[in-house]
Amino acid sequence: MPETSGKLERPDGEWIAWRRVDGQGPTVVWLGGFRSDMAGTKAQALADWARAEGRAYVRFDYLGHGESSGDFQGKGTITRWREDALAVLDELALGPVVLVGSSMGGWLACLAALARPERVCALVLIAPAADFTSRLVEPHLDPAARAALATDGVWLRPSAYGDPDPFTRALLEDGARWSILPGPIPIEVPVRILQGGEDPDVPWPHALELAQAIKGPDLVFTLIKDGDHRLSRPQDIARMLAAVGEIG
Repeated sequence: MPETSGKLERPDGEWIAWRRVDGQGPTVVWLGGFRSDMAGTKAQALADWARAEGRAYVRFDYLGHGESSGDFQGKGTITRWREDALAVLDELALGPVVLVGSSMGGWLACLAALARPERVCALVLIAPAADFTSRLVEPHLDPAARAALATDGVWLRPSAYGDPDPFTRALLEDGARWSILPGPIPIEVPVRILQGGEDPDVPWPHALELAQAIKGPDLVFTLIKDGDHRLSRPQDIARMLAAVGEIG
């Protein structure tokens, strides 16, 4: 089936850009990471897989990401991106869904599963950055970063992937309201977690803590010893697709 695209209008006049493959369910839904977009390697690999397998698939960009509208620094919060994910589930992905979340998308996938337990039938989490605002960012703020947040409301953290990452005071403060660690996390559906042992952004013990906090018994944690944060090598993509095929 061909992949179609469109824009999902939001109540405040913003819109979410999306792409969809029609096929058999459950619908696989891609949730990308912080400042990532739906054109990335893993999201595209899932689209190719969905077309080849005749599976239903939806990918999208959160507010301020990729092709979607919105001011990333002015409006970007976990609250807003969670709302975007739920809007996609409610309006674009009908019936049961398998959520595939990468990095921040892993956190949002867990939040979506908690908000729509009757819809979400499985999770595949790739380097899941649960509670990253309070667990992975705030503890490592140096005095200069704290001063920038206090005076300017934003800290530009150098990134190995391109332009600096803007962390706003609003994002960090809002993230605390959606904390799910240390758990327990009442997610009972099958979960597969893929985590790189050489991930500098989400250390593997952090992802393992999430695995231990999730209540459901059908959870497999795979440590890819030489894997980085992106897990976009061909062998990593193969593991992701195998995980989706196994539980989806």
